[in-house]
Amino acid sequence: MLVRRSFKFLLRPTAHQVIALTACLDDHRALYNAALEHRRTAYRMAGVSITYGVQSGDLKHIRADDADGQGRWSFSSQQATLRRLDKAFKAFFARVKAGRTPGFPRFKGKGWFDTVEWPKDGDGCRWASQPEHPSATFVRLQGIGHVRVHHHRAVRGTIKTIGVKREGSRWYVVLSCDDVPAEPLPTTGAAVGIDLGVASFVTTSDGEHLDNPRHLAASAGQLVVAQRDLARKKRGSARRRKAVARVAALHGKVRRQRLHGAHQAARHLVRNYDVIACEDLRIATMTRSASGTVETPGTNVAQKSGLNRSILDAGWGVFLTILSYKAESAGRELIAVNPRNISRTCAACGHVAKDNRLTQAEFRCVACAHSAHADVNAAINILRAGLALRDVAQAA
Repeated sequence: MLVRRSFKFLLRPTAHQVIALTACLDDHRALYNAALEHRRTAYRMAGVSITYGVQSGDLKHIRADDADGQGRWSFSSQQATLRRLDKAFKAFFARVKAGRTPGFPRFKGKGWFDTVEWPKDGDGCRWASQPEHPSATFVRLQGIGHVRVHHHRAVRGTIKTIGVKREGSRWYVVLSCDDVPAEPLPTTGAAVGIDLGVASFVTTSDGEHLDNPRHLAASAGQLVVAQRDLARKKRGSARRRKAVARVAALHGKVRRQRLHGAHQAARHLVRNYDVIACEDLRIATMTRSASGTVETPGTNVAQKSGLNRSILDAGWGVFLTILSYKAESAGRELIAVNPRNISRTCAACGHVAKDNRLTQAEFRCVACAHSAHADVNAAINILRAGLALRDVAQAA
């Protein structure tokens, strides 16, 4: 089986290349904002909807008029930036049609545009090892040069797109590859249901608990000091820029720790189970604010805010994404089940009642008196629901 995968590597640019990479991002951001203003003005003044095709056709004139600015970058990468804006408008109209909060595309301020993509390897970019440096890997980017790459693992498949991403003071290259061979693991014959939580990050139907490391909470003290220091700095000053970089570095560390933990937990499950059942969680809905409105204020707002922060700190969404692609690559089956009443249902008799769950950790059925750890009980229900869905799909 062949799958699509992304490979992310740390770049080691020189000081001059950092300046060029920053200029590349700034010029692509300016192009994005100008294209957005073009669309807004045309519709407001003449009722005309500007398409990607029109703006792509205008791009050659923009490059000719600004040879030392926009003209020094790859034409294909600039087209990708225009397609990015077009995608934002299509998503906006889809939300309007669906009756959701529209969210009109916004102008990108400095620090809010950190990625540039080249749609094809060899067109304005090239992933290759230079013959004169056989032990090192470089990526060549038009207008920037050969940038050294920390090549820590092999790239497999066919490279389709190359992107450069800025994260704080670090730069990364992201390769999106097609036809990557899957790596099926030996079958184990085991199936498991997993319940995601805050007290325990993952609880399995076998009774195993994976700890929640609470990375954000562990760094909260440092973040408070850094953010308080940032609040005292004058806007536009060099000291404020340094303070912003310190806050960003701390958040970046938390993000990398969370990602590493998610990889470890997902790898553990994929190695030990052929079938993994999990809840089909709507995390954005679960973490919605409970503050309400002036007319109808919410209740328990502080408690809900703390719970939302804990859920986001746990990183359920990141974990489920990683688990999904690791399961696909390993030949495992991942089944998402409806989470409705999962934690209220008795795994022994099937009785559903709110009073079954006495506390966060204790479950005792009011009908049959079955008692268990609440998260283990929920994980067993998730496994049964997942296997039932699997049987229905196989029968069809």
